[in-house]
Amino acid sequence: MADKLKFSLVSPERELYSGDVDQVDMPGTEGDLGILPNHSPLMAALSTGLITVYKDGVEDQYFVQGGFADVTPAGLTILAERSVHMDELDHDDLRSRIERAQKQVASLEGDAHVALSRDIDAMLRILGGKAA
Repeated sequence: MADKLKFSLVSPERELYSGDVDQVDMPGTEGDLGILPNHSPLMAALSTGLITVYKDGVEDQYFVQGGFADVTPAGLTILAERSVHMDELDHDDLRSRIERAQKQVASLEGDAHVALSRDIDAMLRILGGKAA
């Protein structure tokens, strides 16, 4: 049997996933990350985007907004600020979040402006490029 990665995805509301997987891809603030079994330890901040879980040839996706990923010899734990399975994603709520962020981004400068602009772009990609 091939090595598996112990993976847990937790949001403030509930644990969304717990189990052994082949790979997890996630959006880091410094770039996308792919975590396989026996990955070197690391801690990374997450940005808005999709977490893709690979298990036995099947892909499963979760929307995430912020949080941290912790890779240890025991596995990968993601503590998300907000996360939901893609099947449960409320597209109207996401559109509202995009509209609020678009109004707010104009008043920001520097790193805050860049970070929120990236979040908006990621949310638009998830909606297929349409906010309205």
